[in-house]
Amino acid sequence: MRDTMDDGRRLALRTLAALGWTSLGPLWSPMASAATQRASGSQAAGPRISNMIGSNGWAGSDSDVAMWKKMGIGWARGPVGPGQAHGASDVMRVDKTGNGSDVDLPPIIIHNNRNGIRTLLFLGYTPVWNASLPGDSKSAPVDVKAWERYVDAVVRKYHAPPYNVRFFQIWNEAAGKLSGGSPQATFWHGAARPDAQDPGQAPYERAMQDYVEKIHIPAARIIRSHGAHVVYGGWPDQGGLETFSEWLEYRSRQDNQRMLDFVDYLDTHYLWVKDFDYLYDRYVKQGPARGLWQTEIGDRYMIDNHYLPLYFFECAVWALDRNWNDPNKYVSMVYHWDGLEPFRLTHRGPPARTYNISGRSLIVLNQAVGGFLSRFPQKLQFGPDASGSALYSDRQIVMQVSALPGWRTVDAAGLPPPSSRRATVQFIDALSGSVSTATDTALKWDGQALSVRFKVPSRVNGHGEKGTPKHLGYIVVHPQ
Repeated sequence: MRDTMDDGRRLALRTLAALGWTSLGPLWSPMASAATQRASGSQAAGPRISNMIGSNGWAGSDSDVAMWKKMGIGWARGPVGPGQAHGASDVMRVDKTGNGSDVDLPPIIIHNNRNGIRTLLFLGYTPVWNASLPGDSKSAPVDVKAWERYVDAVVRKYHAPPYNVRFFQIWNEAAGKLSGGSPQATFWHGAARPDAQDPGQAPYERAMQDYVEKIHIPAARIIRSHGAHVVYGGWPDQGGLETFSEWLEYRSRQDNQRMLDFVDYLDTHYLWVKDFDYLYDRYVKQGPARGLWQTEIGDRYMIDNHYLPLYFFECAVWALDRNWNDPNKYVSMVYHWDGLEPFRLTHRGPPARTYNISGRSLIVLNQAVGGFLSRFPQKLQFGPDASGSALYSDRQIVMQVSALPGWRTVDAAGLPPPSSRRATVQFIDALSGSVSTATDTALKWDGQALSVRFKVPSRVNGHGEKGTPKHLGYIVVHPQ
């Protein structure tokens, strides 16, 4: 049997050579170290994919950090509190985190710093004793000074050494039915209104004004007074970007300033990459915002196994075309890295934490594009039933490809061959990291054009639009 297989491989190689194609040996072993990939040399330093990838929650142990590193996660987001939980005479406490304010925060941030993970602290909400709507922590504070004391205590403590946190997020998803979105996105219930019998159902005309004047501007002034950066509280996908613009550009009569004047990083939730153009062109390209974040992506969207690798690769290509000159400029954070659902990045166990498919897809992505990233300026021309995009990771050309089974092609015109006229090529499964056999990939340079042939397996790893079975993979071309 082995002799027959070897004869078939030699015949395939001779056939490809006769057509002017070359199929070479392995460039990159599956699940190999990204550091090994970069050892071949690099271009001038640029952003890395780990600058872009974050998660909600904390990597609590050294083993958790090791898993984050493999997935390329470089950011963590979590709340801080409890503040003054029971009244204005309470001691101000900002040493806890977690939904129940039951986890010690300071050692987590120290742990993050020691392991190169950046921290985003989320500021919110209103303690019920200070709530405009009785018992409602998402309503406006009666006493805005109490909100300011909490914000100042957080930023004063964690901006200073040894924590050195530079990014603070104000509130969360202040949108929903009060601002043109859907009810399920409502995390801002505003203030009690004497003209409404049922405040939860009546229209709230002062939603924008109250949020800007009672929450955002007071908190942003404090954050900036400590030399830290303001991250908007996450505009949800249900809210609509035009409505978001209305909020950002609303000018407070009380302060005679816009909320936009007090935002360093715009933040949305659960949008796709193509939706960023509106905000980038309007607020980031020429300022005043420094960058564009999404502090929540994923969740049940990750039931689609292609969602995360498609999102982050496309986001990196998009960012490289839009002056990704600051490692903090474009950040997206997965919700959530930990859980029991099969679509989360990891399954917490018992007996031990393991990667789910979505987590493994980030490992493969981090290894495929683990170097310094830069634009691939040439236009890709795919044959039938294939599509994708490309970037440089160090000196490697990495193309992410979505395709139907069978032999497929991609060309890049205007790309001169390396001086050695030698290169390797591989086709890597985007979910498992497995590498196709040498006879299933081939490349040639025809003058100033690169052509790659690759065979998509009959057993694909996911689905495209309208449920069509498709395979997602990476074509990696490395000049020798």
